[in-house]
Amino acid sequence: MRRFAIVGHRAPSIGSFNLNDLSGSGGRMDVLARAINAALFISHGIRNDTEIIVHLNGISGISRRVKFDGNILKGVHPDERSISGQIRSIIGKEMPPIGTFVSISDGISHSGGSLADTIKEWKELDLEIFILDSEGESTKEWIKSSELAFVISDDLDFTKEENKLLSKFKKISLGSNELQGQACISIIHYILDNQE
Repeated sequence: MRRFAIVGHRAPSIGSFNLNDLSGSGGRMDVLARAINAALFISHGIRNDTEIIVHLNGISGISRRVKFDGNILKGVHPDERSISGQIRSIIGKEMPPIGTFVSISDGISHSGGSLADTIKEWKELDLEIFILDSEGESTKEWIKSSELAFVISDDLDFTKEENKLLSKFKKISLGSNELQGQACISIIHYILDNQE
């Protein structure tokens, strides 16, 4: 299983946003939707070996996580508006307690909680966690791990608190340029697909 976590620093966790303004009122929901697309969709189907958790942190003090599980995902179309519409309908619902993922539909669930909660859950699953960062090590040693998890930021850098949380994990670079999140996910898939 390949797992990704992406942090949406301005994406609303409650309320609503305008589907015609994903970068503005959606708090760069377009970036998150493209990451979900890259993580889960292939030309004629869905990757059944991949999960992505989107962290919606745009409302101060209220964080929500939305999980997309490719193994059971159905009814989602691979375009920004459709994916964002799914998320918009979720943030209008009551938020579940931290650590309790409540199913919305096949392969989509949500929970309260932040990146710290995701990291804690991943550690309990004994996953090998890596941070995608252009200033990280340019190595492919991570390929040898079997249960992989990757953390990506949206178009903003990780916050001071997030960097502190992530400091104990290895940072890996996919090149000298700062790539967009969806490109990083596609490269990770490419590398792992070719290893298999």
